[in-house]
Amino acid sequence: MNAASIYRTLIESYGKPRWWSDDPFTVMFQAVLVQNTSWGNVERTCQGIEHLIDPESVLEMDEEALMEIIRPCGFYRAKSKTIRSLADWYHARKDSIPDSSTEALRTELLALKGIGEETAGAILVYGFHRPMFIIDKYTRRFLKRLGLSFAGDAERRAFFRETLPDDAEIAGYLHWLLLEHCIQCCRSTPLCPGCPFAHSCRKGDER
Repeated sequence: MNAASIYRTLIESYGKPRWWSDDPFTVMFQAVLVQNTSWGNVERTCQGIEHLIDPESVLEMDEEALMEIIRPCGFYRAKSKTIRSLADWYHARKDSIPDSSTEALRTELLALKGIGEETAGAILVYGFHRPMFIIDKYTRRFLKRLGLSFAGDAERRAFFRETLPDDAEIAGYLHWLLLEHCIQCCRSTPLCPGCPFAHSCRKGDER
């Protein structure tokens, strides 16, 4: 299967997903919170504090208060420092981001402690609408089960770029769809019955 057929099958199976958020800093804030925790925890944590999720409020907030707010998402000490670093960076760079290249923004984000490849990719795609295919553990597992072998994430991104447009919306939808598929079917112990890829997947063949 090529990337276009994978995307088409996901859309047909799960429908068009929602976008993350229209507010860039909300994307940043939640992208840090979701590290090593469930999306449900993030949603519960952010419910009712929307007025605090902006860089100015975070920078004015007492660090202990921020840690207490995000405590349910785990690793709250490290995550609070990362969120504050992001707030400081975004406060300084906000006006110049539209004129900055995607690679420059990616380099700056990765230089912040606590921001890895996946989190930086999510911020670029959902926060700044930059075209970039996000590779995470779910994507790697899914592609491997389809029998597709890659030397690294750069090759995985190239696979998606071969047959999909270089478009931020498609990259964002693909990420959500793969996440949904891996929650529904392609778990660490897969649930193959009803999987839309069962006849193309090695795990499906084994079962």
